[in-house]
Amino acid sequence: MYDIVVVGGGPVGATAARLSAQAGLSTLLIEEHATIGDPIQCAGLLSSSAFAECEASERSVYNTVSGARIISGAGDELLFDAGVTKAYVVDRSALDREMMMAAGDAGAEIRVKTYARWRRPGLITIQGSSGSEEIPHRICIAADGPRSSIARAAGLGRHRYLLSGIQADIPFASDPRYVELHPDASPDFFGWVIPISAERARVGLCGTADVGERFNRFIRRYTDTSVHIATGAIPLGPLGQTYADRLMICGDAAGFPKPTSGGGIYTGIRSARHAVATAVRALESDDESRLSEYEDLWRADFGRELSLGLRLFEMRGKMTEDDINIAIKKLSQPDILRIIVEEGDMDRPGRLIRRLMGRPDLLTLFGRIGMTTILRGLI
Repeated sequence: MYDIVVVGGGPVGATAARLSAQAGLSTLLIEEHATIGDPIQCAGLLSSSAFAECEASERSVYNTVSGARIISGAGDELLFDAGVTKAYVVDRSALDREMMMAAGDAGAEIRVKTYARWRRPGLITIQGSSGSEEIPHRICIAADGPRSSIARAAGLGRHRYLLSGIQADIPFASDPRYVELHPDASPDFFGWVIPISAERARVGLCGTADVGERFNRFIRRYTDTSVHIATGAIPLGPLGQTYADRLMICGDAAGFPKPTSGGGIYTGIRSARHAVATAVRALESDDESRLSEYEDLWRADFGRELSLGLRLFEMRGKMTEDDINIAIKKLSQPDILRIIVEEGDMDRPGRLIRRLMGRPDLLTLFGRIGMTTILRGLI
């Protein structure tokens, strides 16, 4: 019997497996795909904090960025530059492989091209190249992605929203210091241009509807040739409960991507750390019923930021093109740009929002877009 079974071999699952093995627990990591890191379902832009959480080398890093350009459909632009690295553009396949190897080096057993099915607390069945097998265990940590079969089988509910994303790597010359964000490309989220280098970029968008049509219109701004696209899903809004008997749900499977950006690495790995810490305490006390502590830990860590992010996401869906143009002009004031650079945090936007909400000259803007009412009680 394994102490820990981790389902899902992305950065979140690999971290959970590595930490479990390092804690001296017998650990099995199960990944359904034959090749680690494929298919790619991520924009590959990690904040500095998210990249640090990976505890990986910089071998997977293509580029670093220090700022962003937010460009409206009318051509108005908000540009800010921190002058230091704020995010990393990475090869997700290479990063995933390195993190999986770290889990194996720590002592975790790894099985790829293996499908897991949750049967009951303490038992999953797997289907791999050698056939079907029952895997008894003390605790399961599920990091099996946005459409988690483990969470669904355990009856842990659904996410509030499920976004669809499309992206393509194309030849495109741009300033490699800046990510571009285009709110007009996807009215309920945004489009992006992420520089891989000065000559190539990842162009994509996310949204709740008509994503294919939106992407086709957006990509034509940058290339007329056919492109190879990558697609993925982003769940927003945590499950109603992220634990059950002998089971904890982490990362995208739990609905932890940030609603303001769609990124899930930072919160996902933080959740993996909390899950392993909870598992270690439960197993040391021989009491697997203590897993409710996991939910307390992640909520104390980033639960408030997720709640704030969800309200901002819902507010974004109500903003008009005029609202965005006015916001860009208002936020382009030099003293406000300085606050954005000083307080901006891709993973924890609450502090910046609080600073901006204290500006009398922005009250008209916030009233126009309904931010004051939406965020009441969260800031």
